Amino acid sequence: MLQVLSSAWALLLGLCLLMIGNGLQGTLLGVRGNIEGFTTLELSLVMSAYFIGFLGGSRMAPEMIRRVGHVRVFAALASLISSVFILYPVLPSPIYWILGRIVIGFCFSGVYVTAESWLNNAADNANRGKALSLYMITMMLGVVASQAVMLIADPSGYETFIIASVLISISFAPILLSISPTPAFESTKPKSLREIMEISPLGCVGMFFLGGVYSAQFGMGAVYGAQAGLSVLQISIFVGTFYVGALLLQYPIGWVSDRMDRRQLIMIVSLAGGAASVLGMLLGGSYTLLLVSAFIVGGTTNPLYSLLIAHTNDYLEHEDMAAASGGLVFINGLGAVAGPLLTGWIMSDAAFGPPGYFLFLGALLFAVTVYAGYRMTQRASVPVADTSGISPMTPVATPMAVEFAQEASFEAEHGDQDTV
Repeated sequence: MLQVLSSAWALLLGLCLLMIGNGLQGTLLGVRGNIEGFTTLELSLVMSAYFIGFLGGSRMAPEMIRRVGHVRVFAALASLISSVFILYPVLPSPIYWILGRIVIGFCFSGVYVTAESWLNNAADNANRGKALSLYMITMMLGVVASQAVMLIADPSGYETFIIASVLISISFAPILLSISPTPAFESTKPKSLREIMEISPLGCVGMFFLGGVYSAQFGMGAVYGAQAGLSVLQISIFVGTFYVGALLLQYPIGWVSDRMDRRQLIMIVSLAGGAASVLGMLLGGSYTLLLVSAFIVGGTTNPLYSLLIAHTNDYLEHEDMAAASGGLVFINGLGAVAGPLLTGWIMSDAAFGPPGYFLFLGALLFAVTVYAGYRMTQRASVPVADTSGISPMTPVATPMAVEFAQEASFEAEHGDQDTV
């Protein structure tokens, strides 16, 4: 672990600052949009726009890196992110915010791809798994820390936007000034969606629904809090609780997944998340129960992402895993684009109001539960001894990060076999 830190500390520090800025963006725009009088529909369009840009960036960033190199891509995209943050309070219009979110989503995707390939290059076969764990922890801690930054200044002013812009600007300084060599860039072309659907229907359907769940958490959590009458402090704690749950429950659920039928575990975990959503919908007037609901929903969503990828890998040869994972990430992104739009409609006064937020999360998680149960009747399970290892991942991961995780997991398993 210390070896990984010594070789990649600048990259991890920069990523942590990037995640503070990105996590702050979602909460801040949700609160500020409510102050500016944006409708729920307008805010849902703003939040959805990020995932449109992210989806496009994950497809185009590899080619950009091949053409002009890691350093130029990273510096250019991070500079654009910093600039857009400054423009949000200057142009408080839904149209400008939608365009800004598309740009920022695109840029963050490219920045993540660049940083992840650097981290992969800095690791070796002996410590790749530790590097991945540090990467995941850094990403989560950055998002949790971003909620504390919300409390530094009044969201109705300019200061918080300036802080976010400065954090982004500072983030790429340690990375670009690092002495680490620029890696050669390679990525795998994804399999077609039809091929992946034939290989793992549950993986595809589950990833689509999960994209909607995660984007609603990431994009609409602050909007829900503002509409429900929570204070800025309460909104920050509420949003942060999703990620605390994700951080704490990821590894225990991953440990269990290597010891039982993954479809059963997917069904149990999604059922727990759906039940927690019902709790939030019916008893969200109690702030304590609201936090309990957020903790469980966040703590089930992230492990489900890893579980669905691992379940799909159980039906693949190792050489096909990276290609399939790229397609799964794309399917997840399609669901993420739709998530805030549907959540915004369900949360509108014409539908269910603020409780519709948890209604939407619960409906998708219960849908995963039902479909997992159905798939158990259609195909025999893979023996636990023959399943692949699970790689803890987060739904903000790009195809590059998922390939990195696949490689780390395979190397860990292969190493264990060699020592037997």
